[in-house]
Amino acid sequence: MNKSIKISCKNLWQLFGKGATDFLDKHHHNPSDADLESAGLIAAVRDVSFDVYAGEILVIMGLSGSGKSTLVRGLTRLLEPNAGQVLFDGIDLLQASRSSLTDIRRRKMGMVFQSFGLLPHRTVLDNIAFPLEIQNVPKAARLAKAQELVATVGLEGREHNFPSELSGGQQQRVGIARSLIGECDVWFLDEPFSALDPLIRREMQDEFVSLQSRLNKSIVFVTHDFDEAVRLGDRIAIMKDGRLAQIGTAEELLMTPADDYVKKFVQHAPRAKLITAQKIMVPANPGDINLAGSQITIKNTDVLEKIAKRVIEADQALPVVDAAGIVVGQVNREHLARALFQ
Repeated sequence: MNKSIKISCKNLWQLFGKGATDFLDKHHHNPSDADLESAGLIAAVRDVSFDVYAGEILVIMGLSGSGKSTLVRGLTRLLEPNAGQVLFDGIDLLQASRSSLTDIRRRKMGMVFQSFGLLPHRTVLDNIAFPLEIQNVPKAARLAKAQELVATVGLEGREHNFPSELSGGQQQRVGIARSLIGECDVWFLDEPFSALDPLIRREMQDEFVSLQSRLNKSIVFVTHDFDEAVRLGDRIAIMKDGRLAQIGTAEELLMTPADDYVKKFVQHAPRAKLITAQKIMVPANPGDINLAGSQITIKNTDVLEKIAKRVIEADQALPVVDAAGIVVGQVNREHLARALFQ
């Protein structure tokens, strides 16, 4: 993954209540819970910092009221944060003029929310083309681009239908296509599939993965569903009471949870599908003849589900090799059991 930073969120605060900004200044941006309560303020986002890399899908998770949706609205300035920075390609969005912010949203940001927000009196094609209409793109050009996206999201033959003639999943595809038509750099999605039934939701997740493999967007995706987060995300950020509890890969959250809350949050995750051999292996002696000459080897990137049968059936530890085929560690039954049933 390209590690250049697309968005950098620094010390973001979002308080609800009178005099919130002055309150933060007075308390040097470090108020206690008691300070907030005495001032009658609600802290929806508390001093949150993280980066979004170019081409990655960062999933933001949390229980209801944890601040995940408020955080996304702060990143896009749909809500005005009380303090902090949101750097987008080096530009601080919180200091941008209203006209500059509007231009950035139109040309560089795509947004998809839980409610589809389609215009009921417009066809699929016209709904998708609407953002370009706002930019005064000629009709022929915007409809041609919209037609391309109809194919991208699998709605061929539905171009001239109205939203009321579409299923929930089809309406969501229209919303996704509309968010993409401006060729955005960053895509913000706030629980876009949560209103769909399980079968359509799974289908839309598959469609999303397919789209991302072709488009390689930088994406901030909000969900409360850990299985969805694992399927879609490169990294997962877990929110609690407005704070960022931990951010990392699903494997990192499982193997090194920051606290009991994160540990409980991921306790039902499919460990065998997420943990790799490199996380459970122990050092191997390079001069060990048995390991070096073994006919059965394990790649350090193999997940436990893939290696379990070989490890269980082996009479001794199996060597773990890197991409070059060099032995970098070893794994035995005990290591496997400890990782799976910890």
